[in-house]
Amino acid sequence: MKLATFVFGNQERAGIVVDDCVEPLNIPNMRALFELGPPQLHAPKLTTGERIPLKNVTLKAPIIPKKFFHTAGNFREHAEEGKKANWVHPIKPWIVFFQNIDAIIGPDAPVIYPEHLTEELDYELELAVILAKPGKHFSAAEAEEYIGGYVIFNDITARDIQRREMQSANFCFSKSIDTFCPLGPWIVTPDEIPNPRDLRMELRVNGQSRQVSHSGRMSVTIPEILAQYSPLGYSAGDVLSTGTVSGVAAFSDDPASKYLKPGDVVEAEIEHIGVLRNPIISWEQGHGVPAPPRIRW
Repeated sequence: MKLATFVFGNQERAGIVVDDCVEPLNIPNMRALFELGPPQLHAPKLTTGERIPLKNVTLKAPIIPKKFFHTAGNFREHAEEGKKANWVHPIKPWIVFFQNIDAIIGPDAPVIYPEHLTEELDYELELAVILAKPGKHFSAAEAEEYIGGYVIFNDITARDIQRREMQSANFCFSKSIDTFCPLGPWIVTPDEIPNPRDLRMELRVNGQSRQVSHSGRMSVTIPEILAQYSPLGYSAGDVLSTGTVSGVAAFSDDPASKYLKPGDVVEAEIEHIGVLRNPIISWEQGHGVPAPPRIRW
């Protein structure tokens, strides 16, 4: 089952995607659905009976969580490419920090390039998990019951800012700027993805492949990741990212030619989930005024 948040008739609603239509749900928002329990059990009972063509709606980020657990270091191929590129700091296993939920945008929404803050805008394709229910202090063996769905996350990163942050072995600002958190296009429930370790992953910029990998290359399992951070406490509808794969611009042979710029279109695709597409636009396009004076990091 695919679960989407959409706007139709100036009203934001949650719904189930069926073929080329969306069936609205009689709930206030997507997080409310997860708070009821496993969405695949409750959502079919909450449909209003309407069917609206997808072409007539605007998809939004499928969920705005209470907490966004941003994890990294789970694909060692990404760590190895960072090592080869002599990145400022090693990418160690078991990295976690909280993402800025106000930076979340949905499919086709623009990423606004903050030219006054960065000259090195990068992409990171990631598989993210939606928490099915509240929980804390559970084991990997128990973690499967906490998985409520999967969604695509593009971890937009300002590398010049991150490079400075990582000199202190810390990073957050570089990944949490407004519009840097594309999420979507919808949530796919676990019954449609019986094996999350068997998903092809690809990110394209202007139709050209940049990141091509597979979820089976993750060095740990999703239940292990969920269990590792469960002492922090999960709420129903929380989001947990699982880290990016190799192929980012910063670790390529020619980063300057691959960093994102206004006019680019990024497509993040994960098998059995879909495609999350976002254009890159300038600060002036996004805000109607020129960018502020340049800040050097």
